[in-house]
Amino acid sequence: MQLFPLFIRIKSGENNFKGILKMSEDSRLVSEILSGNIGAFRQLVESYKSQVYNLAYRLLGDCAEAEDAAQETFLRAFKSLHSYDHNRPFASWLLSITHHYCIDLLRKRRAQASAVKQMAEDLRVNRGRGNSLEVEVRELLDKLGEEDRAVVVLKYWYGYDYREISEITGLSESAVKSRLYRARRTLAEEWLKSTRPKAEG
Repeated sequence: MQLFPLFIRIKSGENNFKGILKMSEDSRLVSEILSGNIGAFRQLVESYKSQVYNLAYRLLGDCAEAEDAAQETFLRAFKSLHSYDHNRPFASWLLSITHHYCIDLLRKRRAQASAVKQMAEDLRVNRGRGNSLEVEVRELLDKLGEEDRAVVVLKYWYGYDYREISEITGLSESAVKSRLYRARRTLAEEWLKSTRPKAEG
């Protein structure tokens, strides 16, 4: 089966959350795909490509890697549609694939010292450009561990509640709350450090 026609270029600057299909519509599309209507998969890609890309970007901090992660998410979702639980929101199921893929990628990246050094260098280079707020947010998020960063992004960028974050990450709701509390405390401390006036020499 040829999968190439299914995949659509996911533009880095895209931030359109409109047109999200309802749960019943998603379930219908999944059933159609499993019955052989491959074209229905394109509708799911169109509906969720922005959410998937943006989550990947917030976790990875790199446009190219986020695009690759989005493509990989849809490929894995397509291959695993037979295991999709129709009683679960498709968005949660799909974003859980994105989350786990990105976390695995980050763990591999962390094991490579050169990659970590390159990330720090990229931040220093970007600081001299215009997107200072985005850079500051990125730097603050980088102070967190992978899982803590994930729950913060899902909570404050996507507006998911504890139960939904639990479904996406595989963490218990109590663990989600604990990680959010710890992450907020860390972010607050780091923010105060970054905004505190430097003592004049």
